[in-house]
Amino acid sequence: MRQAITTIMLCVFVAACSEEQTNQVQADLPIDEGSVKAGIGSSVAMAGNPLELVGTGAVEVGKMLPAALLSSTELKPVDIADGRGKVRIISVVPSLDTPTCDKQTHVLSEQNDGLDQKVQLVTVSMDLPFAQARFAQAAKITNVTFLSDYNGREFGNKNGLLIKPLALLARAVIVIDAENIVRHLQVVPELTALPDMEAAMAAARALL
Repeated sequence: MRQAITTIMLCVFVAACSEEQTNQVQADLPIDEGSVKAGIGSSVAMAGNPLELVGTGAVEVGKMLPAALLSSTELKPVDIADGRGKVRIISVVPSLDTPTCDKQTHVLSEQNDGLDQKVQLVTVSMDLPFAQARFAQAAKITNVTFLSDYNGREFGNKNGLLIKPLALLARAVIVIDAENIVRHLQVVPELTALPDMEAAMAAARALL
């Protein structure tokens, strides 16, 4: 019964978020400035319905970003912790095939006021690497590195950002300094809302 409910929720999520989907930036999506904790004992919501977060760890401000293998769009393994020497903005989305995730990624790419020349911009999702590459090409995004957590879910597990009922990543934005320490974190309470990308960009700019 629980599995059936989860399947229905996922279908509703995908159907609602895919309706009239285009590569154009959506202009009417709400921005949520709040945040919840990552990891076991916490949850996010989808249209007000709570969804449990799980993981073997939990990303926190002031701590090192844990090592986790993800896949590049070329299917090469990439350790997310191998970013020393660079300030990074890591934008985490459930699926690029939704208007909210689409806009979050466009904002990161197109509204960073030149940060992309000094800061590494990264998008992480559960989408297959092929789908990420197709999205980037269709959206003409060349200044964002796309990484997939589909194979092993290490990133979601080690950061406590895995949504248990959906097997997707929670919506979040993480700013990492040049020493791989988390300096800014927002785990968006409501999946259908955007994170405060301006706050994340301000935090990144302050680290330069």
